[in-house]
Amino acid sequence: MIDYIEKTPSADEYNTLTNSVGWGVTESGIVQTALANSLYTVCAYDGERIIGFGRLIGDGVMFLYVQDIMVLPEYQGQKIGTEIMERIVKKILDYKQVYGDLRAYLGASVGKDDFYKKFGFITREEAGLGAGMVLL
Repeated sequence: MIDYIEKTPSADEYNTLTNSVGWGVTESGIVQTALANSLYTVCAYDGERIIGFGRLIGDGVMFLYVQDIMVLPEYQGQKIGTEIMERIVKKILDYKQVYGDLRAYLGASVGKDDFYKKFGFITREEAGLGAGMVLL
């Protein structure tokens, strides 16, 4: 049975997930600071083992950003990412009840657009907002 818990994972748990999905590992202190600055976090566990995670970052009044939706590869295809996203979307809607003009964004990994479209997300181009950009 999979348990979904609104909590912040440890840096080791986070790095286990990021490494498993091909995103590599980040220094623990940086991970701890980043996670501490999240607005909302949800973890999926199979027993004591973290198997999935997602979070919201942003200012909570104008902009939210869905970040770090991850599921261990051996657990993918079991609707764990879907449950994480449903919880995140619920939290976004809670924020929108207070701040109706708030916008929620995300950066989908290559090939994952259709997954996020199931939750009502559209591309920036579809919204008439132009292409997204990044400064590396």
